[in-house]
Amino acid sequence: MCKIPVIATAVAKRESQGESHVTGDWESVDLEKSWKVEWDPERVQHGKIQNLNDSSPFVHRQHRSGLHDTTGYGQIGKFSGPLKPMTFQISEGQEANQIIFQFKANHPAVDFKVTGDTDGIFQIQSDGLLYCTKPLDRETRAVHILQVSAVNDQGVTVEGPVAITIEVKDINDNRPQFLQSQYEGTVRQNSRPGIPFMFVNATDLDDPATPNGQLFYHILLQLPKVGEVMYFQIDNKTGEISLTKEGCQELDPSKNPAYNLVVLVKDMGDQKENSFSDTTSVDIIVLENIWKEPAPVVIVENSTDPHPIKITQVQWNDPGARYSLEEKGKLPRFPFSIDQNGDIYVTEPLDREEKDSYVFYAVAKDELGKSLDKPLEIKVKVEDINDNPPSCPPTETVFEIQENENIGNDIGRIVAYDLDEANTVNSILKYRLVDQTPKYPREDLFLVQAYTGVFQLAKMSLKKQDSPQYNLTVEVSDKDFTTLCHVQINLIDINDQIPIFEKSDYGNLTLSEDTPIGSTILFIQAIDADEPFTGSSKILYRIIEGDNEGRLEVETDLQTNIGSVILKKPLDFETTPVHNIVFKAENPEPLVSGVQYNDSSFATFQLIVANVNEAPRFTQHVFQARVREDVAINTVVGNVTAWDPEGQDISYSLRGNKRGWLKIDPVTGEIFSAARLDRETEEVYRVQVVATETGGSVLSTTAEFNLALTDVNDNAPRLAKEYTGLFLCHPLSAPGSLIFEATDDDLQPPQGPQFTFSLGSESLKNSWQVSNVNGTHASISTKHRNFEEKVYNVPIRINDNGQPPLENTVYLPITFCKCESGSCYRPAGQQPGIPTVGMAVGILLTVFLIIGIILAVVFCRMKKNKDNFNVENAEAAEAKPLRK
Repeated sequence: MCKIPVIATAVAKRESQGESHVTGDWESVDLEKSWKVEWDPERVQHGKIQNLNDSSPFVHRQHRSGLHDTTGYGQIGKFSGPLKPMTFQISEGQEANQIIFQFKANHPAVDFKVTGDTDGIFQIQSDGLLYCTKPLDRETRAVHILQVSAVNDQGVTVEGPVAITIEVKDINDNRPQFLQSQYEGTVRQNSRPGIPFMFVNATDLDDPATPNGQLFYHILLQLPKVGEVMYFQIDNKTGEISLTKEGCQELDPSKNPAYNLVVLVKDMGDQKENSFSDTTSVDIIVLENIWKEPAPVVIVENSTDPHPIKITQVQWNDPGARYSLEEKGKLPRFPFSIDQNGDIYVTEPLDREEKDSYVFYAVAKDELGKSLDKPLEIKVKVEDINDNPPSCPPTETVFEIQENENIGNDIGRIVAYDLDEANTVNSILKYRLVDQTPKYPREDLFLVQAYTGVFQLAKMSLKKQDSPQYNLTVEVSDKDFTTLCHVQINLIDINDQIPIFEKSDYGNLTLSEDTPIGSTILFIQAIDADEPFTGSSKILYRIIEGDNEGRLEVETDLQTNIGSVILKKPLDFETTPVHNIVFKAENPEPLVSGVQYNDSSFATFQLIVANVNEAPRFTQHVFQARVREDVAINTVVGNVTAWDPEGQDISYSLRGNKRGWLKIDPVTGEIFSAARLDRETEEVYRVQVVATETGGSVLSTTAEFNLALTDVNDNAPRLAKEYTGLFLCHPLSAPGSLIFEATDDDLQPPQGPQFTFSLGSESLKNSWQVSNVNGTHASISTKHRNFEEKVYNVPIRINDNGQPPLENTVYLPITFCKCESGSCYRPAGQQPGIPTVGMAVGILLTVFLIIGIILAVVFCRMKKNKDNFNVENAEAAEAKPLRK
């Protein structure tokens, strides 16, 4: 084996520079032709060389001998140092005869030896050159602990042993492999998306802490595949398989009961290059959704078993669902609960007679409280037990039987009841007669049918003189309970006597036709010899002739059998002036065979109706008509009709005709337009029509007449308001524009008015331009800037586009003025009614002149008065004698 003399002088850390470095020299110039040492200071830290791989701190060339330095500590075949503990990182899979390091002993030594985890791979030469004889395999041993010693020629250790650690650095030399070539799993229809239902697992012998052993899962293929939709997804790190949102919604075992997936696993964290992969097949069976309504539950009422009792179960497709119950309608109490296994319990005994069935809902929610699917309806029927005895009718049962009743005839029926469920053995009742009081003239006069409760006369016809009443005791029983009920049978006289009127003719009676409704006009009386206060003696009165209109009615006093004849509808002389009434008195009970009503049961009465002058009557209370508002004067716009019960002539007139728009023909009732109608003033014109009898009577009747006016285009358009504040700043710096609005008093279409705007004078078209903004607004714009500082009244032509169209020219005042802060500033000379500057100066001078004249006059007058005063004083002085 070739020895390579290398002198390693130092492995140290320069604290001042914050870096480590290694230096080396060649012992032989000849070797420089075969080896080259290049230094990377970032690869050496704290006395050991890091990352000993192809990017190690030394870049190497292959030596001509059999040894190679590609380990990373590398080329470290040409790197040497003292014998001390060291750690090397060497990539696995390197070719054989890789040089690691050359150790130097401080004492004279003739040889080196290596022991420990050599596995026959690591050897050392006598000059201290440590190398490996074949490629390393991290998967066989990841760390080799070696001991290196220096020995003399007697084989005595003179230095060491020191621990040398060889860390085998992983390379991607193993492909991932699935643990199974085929996987099988199941998933339920409607399972939640993203919740794993199975997983696949692969292993890789490479270092999992490096990308070499980092696995990435991916679904290559789904069969069958509906369009481009994937029903399944896989966690690329864990291999967990779950449904997509589409899979949750669309999986249906009735359409596709099974799916096959091809799953790929790659190492290098899904790196596209330099990675290995493996595939496996996954068969998935789609199970039917188990979130279904359970069958209806039957619970026996009043159970004595310990509660709660499980009655049914619901289950979501995946574990972890949270269950709850919701009532269907508010109940006084809700005797059911559910646990987190989906088991539903009844919490207390139920009473069918209180409530015979329950309907509520089971709800499944996820951990966030969101419903997983629609609630399931749970139906509970409470099964009856025989826990209620039969009950008698709430009031005592009383029958009536005529004394000549035939044997076997039905007398009546007793109706007992049972609170247990109807039409079941628990509520089927059986009747049995157990006692009869009195037992005269014999026992067993009556019998009762066992299951219907119908009583019959059993032995003989009864006579009231034997006993007017019988009291019976009936046993009513179901399969477990018995109750005693009581029945009273009253014997009634047979209806063998007819009612007889006390008199056959009640004479006549005259009533005015305005007699108030509800008045009693006559009392009639008939007598019946049958037993009082029975159906045989009760009398009903009927009017069988003379009142076809049903204006009269007879009411019977139940105590006295007196009939009151009452007026139920108004009398009408004009229709029937005389009523010849025939009354019939009869019993509600049928007469016995052989007995018939005769003349004694009939009576007559004559009702004479006196005429009363009645007011006319209109054929209707409100009359309505509709005309155009531009209808010509004297056009018929409607008509009214009235009639007089006595046949008198009628005169028509109007009342409330405040605008004088209408007039009426007093004879025919035709209504005419009397003036121009205007819808804009009143859309519906309302008046009263008075119908008055002629011939001296003052009776009258009033009806309403409503005339609806339909619109015509009879109003020209106009400005919507008075525009006094429109201005533009003078002088114009740019063309100006102003907005104005028009309106129309006519009825407008639903979409609103549609006006057309234009200039009212062709001579202004070079200065102004008018443009429609919409159906109601327009803009006026200047077409030059040479306007004076004054007010321009611009004529605007507005057309309403009606049928027929109307047009109007209006004047829009626009002021050109000086502006300050966006507002119009008008000097006095430009204000209407305010003097100009020149006028103001003239006025001021005039005022000063007048004041000067006044002052001059006053001054002259004062001077004149002073002169007169001086003259008078002088004259007085001359006239006065001098004092001595």
